[in-house]
Amino acid sequence: MQEVSAQPGVVPELKPKSYKSSSELKKRLWRNKLLYVMLLPGVLYFVIFKYLPMYGLIISFQDYKPYQGITGSEWVGIEHFQRLFTEPDFLNILGNTLILFGMNILFYFPIPIILALMLNELRGTFFKRTFQTLIYLPHFMSWVIVVSISFVMTTMDGGIINELLSYFGFEKINFLLSPGWFRPMYIIQIIWREAGWGTIIYLASIAAIDPGLYEAARMDGAGRLRQIWHITLPAIRGVIVTLLILKIGSVLDLGFEHVYLLLNSMNREVAEIIDTYVYTAGLRQGHFSYSTAIGFFKSIIGLIMVMSVNKLSKKMGEEGVY
Repeated sequence: MQEVSAQPGVVPELKPKSYKSSSELKKRLWRNKLLYVMLLPGVLYFVIFKYLPMYGLIISFQDYKPYQGITGSEWVGIEHFQRLFTEPDFLNILGNTLILFGMNILFYFPIPIILALMLNELRGTFFKRTFQTLIYLPHFMSWVIVVSISFVMTTMDGGIINELLSYFGFEKINFLLSPGWFRPMYIIQIIWREAGWGTIIYLASIAAIDPGLYEAARMDGAGRLRQIWHITLPAIRGVIVTLLILKIGSVLDLGFEHVYLLLNSMNREVAEIIDTYVYTAGLRQGHFSYSTAIGFFKSIIGLIMVMSVNKLSKKMGEEGVY
């Protein structure tokens, strides 16, 4: 809230409103009590599941033993971080993670934007809603179902894709065991499952654009492509930048389940990422401190990336995320 000084002939000066007493602040809080009640579940979620678990990061500097607890475990400093950086497979695992993330940014990230622009151009309400429903549905399928569908379609023994290749005179391809096909299958599955769901935010932003802008553009002779380029895309540019910054923040956090379901002994060289490495080399062997150190490393990199990209976006004239 702000106060305005109202003197004749003087430009009003905006001053921050100050509360002269705690009772006034209490009255304001009570007046907006319903808003704070609505805010409470979100605050509790972040406190319980995001902030309180940070206490457990201490074990990344300890030789943690469950029966000794956090307070009783031996302090080893940065030993687990040294082990991570000197691991023979560390560069390969880091490279695989960065390559998959780069494919996410390059191939997946633009798809929801393009789909949202296409949906916005549809004029038939029934067809538009039907198409939206169809592209939203895959998001509600678990990765187990998505990978299972891919398995049935690409298997060498009766898979529809290999049967079509054989029918047209091509050799069958072992998609599931071939290292060269792991990354294309990974990104195709992500696009199929998440692209439709990702259009929701963009469609909401497009809906907030003043229709008068499109009307004025049409009067000036602008076609649909011109309207998209000069009105729609500039209007949702801020949303695109914000989501891109948040996406870059998860540069090393690709998710465990999807990759683990595609991982096997034949494609491990290109499929092993940090998330699956934490499970195979850390948790399965009971190395809780080592696993926590890897997670800590991922979080620090994500924080640095978000801050760096956010600062860069502000220099380019965008608002950023904070």
